[in-house]
Amino acid sequence: MRLYAIGDVHGRLDLLEAMHDRVADDLREGPAADFRIVHLGDYTDRGPDSKGVLDFLIAQRESDPRNIALMGNHDEGFSAFLLDADPHGLFAGNGGEKTARSYGVDIDFSSAKRALIGRDALLGAMPAAHATFLRSLPRSIAFGDFFFCHAGIRPGVPLEAQDPRDLIWIRWDFLDHRGLFEKVVVHGHTPVPEPEILPNRVDVDTGAFKTGRLTALVIDGGEKRLIEVSDSQW
Repeated sequence: MRLYAIGDVHGRLDLLEAMHDRVADDLREGPAADFRIVHLGDYTDRGPDSKGVLDFLIAQRESDPRNIALMGNHDEGFSAFLLDADPHGLFAGNGGEKTARSYGVDIDFSSAKRALIGRDALLGAMPAAHATFLRSLPRSIAFGDFFFCHAGIRPGVPLEAQDPRDLIWIRWDFLDHRGLFEKVVVHGHTPVPEPEILPNRVDVDTGAFKTGRLTALVIDGGEKRLIEVSDSQW
């Protein structure tokens, strides 16, 4: 089974569509008996078209279940805002205004009352399928010797016992660990100038919303290679 793991998108629908075109080309040029496309989370916030990204991912998953979308901390933050309208939460403070704007809604986070009004307007503008999609996202998946999640894992804790919060939030305790894990962990969450392919983990978050570069890891038997799309290509 050939595996494609795509890093953090953050509202860059243009790059996500281009990446799927590259994956389709890759499969045409070298057909695989089976494949999975694993999206590693953080589809929303910061970039210009979170709505378009969710539309695209929902359509891809419905047309071919070999498209898998995992939860990122920003996706959880968006889902939480739809429930509690917290004006001080992740969504409010980390690019959620651009997510709302992609639905044609401007939200004032300056008070709880104004955030609640904005949340209600956002719910009115959003397709119900988007909120359902966000709530349905799993936090991890494994294939063979590889474990996929958004942020990483807690060293010393079995994969099946990982804290759900760690899977979408952990950073330095995981990144600084030099020992091997039960499986190679493929993740995003922490932007890096170049993808990191290490013995125990692979980071494919190249900061698409800021750098204009979206990266995917391709695992094909014993081979690991990278695919990248960038807005400098067009």
